[in-house]
Amino acid sequence: MSHVESELASQPACWRAAIELAAGSGPHLPRRGQRVAVVGCGTSWFMAMAYARLRETAGLGETDAFAASEYPAARDYDGIVAITRSGTTTEVLDLLRSLPPHVSGTVLTADPGSPAGSAVRDIIALPFADERSVVQTRFATAVLALLRANLGQDLAAAIADAEAVLAEPLPLDPARTEQITFVGRGWTVGLAHEAALKCREAAGFWAEAYPAMDYRHGPIAIAAPGRAVWALGDVPPGLAADVAGTGATFVHHPGRDPLAELVLAQRMAVALAVHRGLDPDAPRHLRRSVVLS
Repeated sequence: MSHVESELASQPACWRAAIELAAGSGPHLPRRGQRVAVVGCGTSWFMAMAYARLRETAGLGETDAFAASEYPAARDYDGIVAITRSGTTTEVLDLLRSLPPHVSGTVLTADPGSPAGSAVRDIIALPFADERSVVQTRFATAVLALLRANLGQDLAAAIADAEAVLAEPLPLDPARTEQITFVGRGWTVGLAHEAALKCREAAGFWAEAYPAMDYRHGPIAIAAPGRAVWALGDVPPGLAADVAGTGATFVHHPGRDPLAELVLAQRMAVALAVHRGLDPDAPRHLRRSVVLS
């Protein structure tokens, strides 16, 4: 079993630990009414997108998400939340070290002793979710589980759903699937982007991601037999029929927690890598952390 397979299978346990950690993390996370930016790179950026939408939708304050390199320094925020597994990513460190004194900073990381941990006052460490693999799975989802719990969400159903998807058959045959487009709505747009990234990272596989409502504004042109559209969360009326009309396969599991659906997509990414004769623990051109000279 590869590292990534073992790590993705441990996610229900990691989410339970993250929920316990969330109980004492409130003082380190944004307060109601604060204007907040959430930043990260790659997978961490996509988790930031999900959390930002959830927090703002919950009425807790204006919340934006940015790739760390694209943070608009001219905007005035009350606080920054940075997600970084290694705590060594160059763009995140550059941003944290440049924050003005009046902007509070919180880092969620697997390594509290990393450089990111020393760049801010507030640190939330998830060492139990750290990973050996380059491809992130459990750290990212554990962070989002913690943040969802902090927002007051009950994740019991999400954990049960994740345990179920670890045992069920994949919805697509890796040998007969040429391309997948992942779609989401609201907070699950970030999850759709993350699912597509997993397929690209682990398997070098053609995968894209879009907001579900925007999918028909161009991207549907690539739908065809042998390809798939995979929805995470709610779908717009008529989308399934529109996809069926192209000959593509529509994958959707109504009622399942979207974070658990992401676990199923992670399994699909690994299966695609194995089918292609690739090592999902050694993705092409990637390192565990991007550290620029």
